[in-house]
Amino acid sequence: MAKIFKVIVELYDLLITARKDDRCGRVVFTGSLKVDDLIAIAVTRRTDINAVTLKASYEILKEIALEEVCNSKQVEFGLTHNSLGVDGSFIGDHAVWDSSKNSLLLHAPATLETRNALKTLAVEVRGMASSGLYVNTLTDVSSGAVNSHLTPGGGVNLTGVKIKITGDEKKVGIFLTEINTSLVTQIPPEAILINDPSKITFITPAALPTGDYKLSITTQFSGSAIPLKEPRTYVFDYVLACK
Repeated sequence: MAKIFKVIVELYDLLITARKDDRCGRVVFTGSLKVDDLIAIAVTRRTDINAVTLKASYEILKEIALEEVCNSKQVEFGLTHNSLGVDGSFIGDHAVWDSSKNSLLLHAPATLETRNALKTLAVEVRGMASSGLYVNTLTDVSSGAVNSHLTPGGGVNLTGVKIKITGDEKKVGIFLTEINTSLVTQIPPEAILINDPSKITFITPAALPTGDYKLSITTQFSGSAIPLKEPRTYVFDYVLACK
């Protein structure tokens, strides 16, 4: 019998339209897995293949896939089709590459198998989220990139709902967690230039190491004069590359 998976969706206010009852939906995540976690699960299902062999095979395939993408190939790997794209505009028929304006990016649309799998999921809309806290967009001021990039020492604009940093708890603040190392960097309070319920502007630490980051906000902001007793945390959906 085929497995049936259910996804929980919570609703949030959608403030970019005129309708006061417009909502957006966001998936409630149940965890975060890395390659080693997937390998451990695979070993429990296929005891004839050991973890070392699986990890080595994955690393070999990943290296080859990356090389071929960098060689301008379109490569199906994992859940997506991967290919290079170009970001930024050019002026004139004989324009040259300007690294301050142009960059290469990765297009990774879902494979047919992935798209078909998504169609089979059962979805439960659980109603309005209890916190109502979420980040809608993150704009890296230096590059103009939206929901994708961080520039060390550069400005970042966040827009969202109930994102104001409020509260005396130690865990309150804006945090950047490097995905591969789990190293957590807190944005210093003095680097937060605008701190409003719907907009935050901060300066990314100049010494932020190169890596892929997840941004999270923890706050006791309630929308009233009385702060929340327990801080609430929101983890931004997108991975942010710091180069």
